[in-house]
Amino acid sequence: MEKKTKVRLLAIQMGAVIADLEANIEKVECLLEKELIRYAADFVFLPEVWTSGWDCPSFEECAEDINNSESIKMLQRIAKKYCVNIIGGSIILKGMTNSCPVINRQGELVCTYDKNHLFSYYGCEEGKFITRGKNPVMVELDGVKLGLTICYDIRFPEIYRAYRKAGADILVNMAAWGASKKIPWDSMTTSRAVENQSYFVALTQTGVLKDGTGNLGHSMILDYKGDVLSEINKIEGGIFAEVNLEEMYEFRDKCRVLEDIKDSYEVIIK
Repeated sequence: MEKKTKVRLLAIQMGAVIADLEANIEKVECLLEKELIRYAADFVFLPEVWTSGWDCPSFEECAEDINNSESIKMLQRIAKKYCVNIIGGSIILKGMTNSCPVINRQGELVCTYDKNHLFSYYGCEEGKFITRGKNPVMVELDGVKLGLTICYDIRFPEIYRAYRKAGADILVNMAAWGASKKIPWDSMTTSRAVENQSYFVALTQTGVLKDGTGNLGHSMILDYKGDVLSEINKIEGGIFAEVNLEEMYEFRDKCRVLEDIKDSYEVIIK
């Protein structure tokens, strides 16, 4: 398939109502309708666990059957209505996976990506409730290749390098990132874009959590050099950027970083 030169990206930042699947579906549908009327996008992105909020003990009551998921059905309606590809953040599926549904312009569920790394530190017990995904998933839509990751995956640069080597154009991280970890979020999202010479959609939730702490609410779209093209802080809403893939390909051709990777980095201890 012929590669697109310019691609319009729209990311939706929101704060989920903890353990209220119906309320969250209604909220996201309203936000999608509002922002897609405002922006004619090729791709729209949602944050992690938008159907349930970040509260691991509540995941099971919000878990959906992939074959009869109300959240996926809503996204399929929106995709067909606005002829847009949807990278659906993540939802909790039966079998207890933290999964990203990908829906094309025709409203078809193309694939899912299951979160590969589960955060189970500082009182968080995601690994106790969720089954870890087995593989990275890169999806090609409209000739654009997107490498998918969810939240804690950002701390593992190996997955992004694997996507870049496989030909990814755009890297994506959909998160529910804690407000106390702004420096790691800003640093790692920028680093993943720079070291892989890729556009990067860094999308997180906003809002207050069940224990009184909050999500960071600093979503960004970055270019292949790490510059911020669009960003949003605490409020709910959309961020938009039109990215030029041809410029990125030219930059990669001039600075062939991947060709300088050594076959081995065995450490010599003296």
